[in-house]
Amino acid sequence: MTIHSTAIVHPKAKLGKGVSVGAYSTIGEHVVLGDQVQVGSFCVLTGRTTVGKNCSFFTGTVIGSEPQDRKFKSEEKVYLEIGENNIFREYVTANPGTGEGGKTTIGNDCLFMAYSHVAHDCVVGHGCVLANVATLAGHVTLEDMAVLGGLAAVHQFVRLGTMSIVGGCSKVVQDIPPFSTCDGHPARVYGLNSIGLRRAKMPVKTVAALRKAFKILFYAGLSKTHAIERVKKEFPLLPEIEHLISFIKASKRGVCGGKTDFGHAAEI
Repeated sequence: MTIHSTAIVHPKAKLGKGVSVGAYSTIGEHVVLGDQVQVGSFCVLTGRTTVGKNCSFFTGTVIGSEPQDRKFKSEEKVYLEIGENNIFREYVTANPGTGEGGKTTIGNDCLFMAYSHVAHDCVVGHGCVLANVATLAGHVTLEDMAVLGGLAAVHQFVRLGTMSIVGGCSKVVQDIPPFSTCDGHPARVYGLNSIGLRRAKMPVKTVAALRKAFKILFYAGLSKTHAIERVKKEFPLLPEIEHLISFIKASKRGVCGGKTDFGHAAEI
């Protein structure tokens, strides 16, 4: 364990093996750091924050400070749970939940680039990426391997589906379908995240089925109900197709429509 002489570590904080804390950083009373966590200079880790092993926090990160919610009361016990192997670059901020017992959770193997923000009560899955200055409002859910481009902003209670990617500077006010590429102001579906699926080594037959399903769901001009029924009839219910359908059916804010070559959105 390596603690810089200028760092302030509360005596009740729990630090695992091989933890390092850089110059002028602060570790609060209720913070728990797993083995091999690396905390850079001028960082603040506070609140009831738990961090898994092998996470890295670069200069100026502020993790676990009170949620930016006017309803929050300082006496409430709220939590931030962070998994393993995550990277938090310069000046990233992440807040705990709000309301007694509220919790924000972050999975494993995520990358949060400089100045990105995770608000209260968010759920971030495994392998997600937030590029520079990407912002999650409260109660946002990112499923595994979702990617959010730089300067993109996500509205409260919106979900980003598995292996979806959202372009930089996008305004995300509705759910982003799994396996999709989305962009715009507001964000619209431009097609399948083919590059992401290929990198994930998804079977060619599965990718082909998803591509055809996307055409029906987002570009055939059908209602949500009719589009889903047609997909069920025409395609074998592969796990990925089933997840796509269940995601759309569970949407409370609505799912982004498809962007056509003529600049019109095909709603679903």
